[in-house]
Amino acid sequence: MDFKKTNAPVTTVTRDVNSMLKNDMNVYELVNVLGKRANQISIELKNELEKKLQEFASYTDNLEEVFENREQIEISRYYEKLPKPTLIATQEYTDGKLYIRDTASNAKLKK
Repeated sequence: MDFKKTNAPVTTVTRDVNSMLKNDMNVYELVNVLGKRANQISIELKNELEKKLQEFASYTDNLEEVFENREQIEISRYYEKLPKPTLIATQEYTDGKLYIRDTASNAKLKK
């Protein structure tokens, strides 16, 4: 998923959690789901950033040669300006793009 094109806010937004609840979900389940999705997004963004920064990596072990790589700095700044993973996960949930599978109720039905 392309998180760079999301319409999630960059700053924190106060939300009415009760209006966000759907079906038989409670607040704790919602926080758990959003937290897990935020972790997934965070891992994806971290892997993507590390892959891009590896292109500019210097493998010299000389401490006397310290230099700045403008491309690395620009890439890092770009990723710092992206919305936080929790905000992206919350926006996905409110837009209806987040699929929630309740494995606990599936286990109850199978018994």
